Amino acid sequence: MRPSLTHLLSATVLLALLSGCATRGIPPATVTGEQPAARALLEKSAEAHGLAAFRQINDISVSYAGEWYGLVSLLQPTLTDANFRQGSQERLILKNPPLVSQHHLGPMGSKQVIRSVDGVQVFYEGVAASDRDVLAAAALVADGYRMFLTGPFYFLEGNLSLEPAEGEVVNDRDCATIVAVRRPGHGLSKEDRYQLFIDRENHLLRRVRFTMEGMESTQGAIAEVDFFDHQKIAGVTWPTRFYERLIKPIPNLPVHDWRLTGLDVNRGLNATEINGKAFAGNAAPPARALENSKN
Repeated sequence: MRPSLTHLLSATVLLALLSGCATRGIPPATVTGEQPAARALLEKSAEAHGLAAFRQINDISVSYAGEWYGLVSLLQPTLTDANFRQGSQERLILKNPPLVSQHHLGPMGSKQVIRSVDGVQVFYEGVAASDRDVLAAAALVADGYRMFLTGPFYFLEGNLSLEPAEGEVVNDRDCATIVAVRRPGHGLSKEDRYQLFIDRENHLLRRVRFTMEGMESTQGAIAEVDFFDHQKIAGVTWPTRFYERLIKPIPNLPVHDWRLTGLDVNRGLNATEINGKAFAGNAAPPARALENSKN
């Protein structure tokens, strides 16, 4: 008799738990406020990524393409939304106030997400979604992708706590780490914890590990994203490949492997061009395709 999908899934999860039981999570915060050593390390990383140039950026246009791993799509179908999230064009206004809009495409069609300080809107093929989990997942993804793209810049403000933690090796790179607590966290979370892994040699951010309290189904979970193939554009050093894995409750479970395929800055975007069911005006053209250089 052939095993059912449920049995196969249970066996896979059990093997992952047994093989990854020693995987580290995020150290608990022990202080409130920013410790000087942690702040200095964060600022050094931001400067290595091009802080002065980043401060001159008002808006960013990016595009992504990637692949989801099968098991996570079964475990978290609303979050991955793989039928609509295989590639995306995204527009970010960074200031006064910040606004993110994402146009996702997949085999089932398009999905538009608008994430503002006032909340989140989602449209499938132009039709508004009202499901609570769908909205929470969209907010978590939109905030997460902004965090992954902007790296140390994301943490320069808004930390309830920031302190040094024990270093680790990330993909053969010796890294110092800092732990941050933010309230609110990303997505619709009241609070999240983060561990940043900063290369001791060139101070680039190599990994961020984070809780995901913004969805009921992900509360208590921890994931991490690794950053590769950095490229300097408009004076800023950006990662162009991202790899996500789950740490808890299933250690080292592959989640998502995606690439930055286009990026340009300062088109002069305004909120009306990205705050609807489709991009308009300056937001409409696709992000400028990247060259294949790495550093």
